[in-house]
Amino acid sequence: MLLLKHCFTFAKNNFMSQFIKSIILALLLLPFTQCKKETVAQQKSISKNEIHYAKGFTLINHPGYSVVTVTNPWPKADKTYTYILQEKNGSIPDSLKHYPTIPIPIKSIVVTSTTHIPSLEMLGVAQTLIGFPNLNYISSEKVRALVEAKKVKELGSNQDLNTEVILDLQPNVIIGYGLDNNNPTLDNLQKNGLKVLFNGDWNEQTPLGKAEWIKFFGALYGKQNKANQLFSKIEKDYLNTLEIAKKASHQPSILAGDMYEDKWYLPQGSSWGCQLLKEAQGDYLWAETSGTGSLSLSFETVLEKGKNADLWITSGQFGSLKEMIAANPHYAQFKAFQNKNVFSFNAKKGKTGGVLYYELAPNRPDIVLKDIVKILHPELLPTYHPFFFEKLK
Repeated sequence: MLLLKHCFTFAKNNFMSQFIKSIILALLLLPFTQCKKETVAQQKSISKNEIHYAKGFTLINHPGYSVVTVTNPWPKADKTYTYILQEKNGSIPDSLKHYPTIPIPIKSIVVTSTTHIPSLEMLGVAQTLIGFPNLNYISSEKVRALVEAKKVKELGSNQDLNTEVILDLQPNVIIGYGLDNNNPTLDNLQKNGLKVLFNGDWNEQTPLGKAEWIKFFGALYGKQNKANQLFSKIEKDYLNTLEIAKKASHQPSILAGDMYEDKWYLPQGSSWGCQLLKEAQGDYLWAETSGTGSLSLSFETVLEKGKNADLWITSGQFGSLKEMIAANPHYAQFKAFQNKNVFSFNAKKGKTGGVLYYELAPNRPDIVLKDIVKILHPELLPTYHPFFFEKLK
């Protein structure tokens, strides 16, 4: 009996001891559990898309890495591309390890469109460019100096890149773009272990959407803060000019484009170029058309609708009215030509003939919009001188 009493007392004491230990352990673990909950909550708050205007990619930051997903690499694309940008010592979850991983910040790059170059220059990383297809297209003075110093290699043409040179260069990343899901050269480079990222900036339908792709490059170089600051300035200036344009008392009618071979090419109604004309308070005569590319029309069709347009913004292939009339004497039938209200962005070129507008304009819609407002409504910006455009003489 005494033994049973002793066992019962021991069990009771042992139970109380274990119970007290459990309470103490729970109290000790409570702060850590709370921290864990807060960390999860923090991660959820951090894990948001940093992109606001662009529809072709998302950028989501996590501690130690970022996830970039390109959702619209070419028109009507039915596949997306996800890339993991890993910071030094950053840990990537197992669930993401099957995606291409790029250590950042990158140190060398190959790009395949001149529209990529301004982002590198604005971010202060132009010196990391080591290869480009058809160097003569580059207009940037800073990058042209690198080309002349033999620091940027010629890579042939975009659809037929010189794979031997690229493999020899071993860039950290290659920024490509596709017209469709068929680019054997880029596929071959990936099979050889190089990292290819698709860039769909040219596919964006809004001016600020195109410009926001600077954040894509900012993420690659570990310069997201700088990219955000640069874009915020562009956005602010663009929206300020938009407010100025709303003060316009009229909307001049606009003819755009010109003949190439036997067709007249001009922007469709859903294109970013058309949006700029609308937001500058202009009456673009083909604004009601749908599509984001170019219309291809006969001369007679354009003449019928655009003969009496107030002004004409050409495609940039002419530098004077004399050049226009030499190319096609029928241009003289348009009122805008007769009144010398023809504007072009042909004047600013690089040393080897590349037109600066094609390179820089998609990245700087704030400048383009301001130029067009000045052309359409000079009274609203009395002291401003257009950067890209000039009236042809």
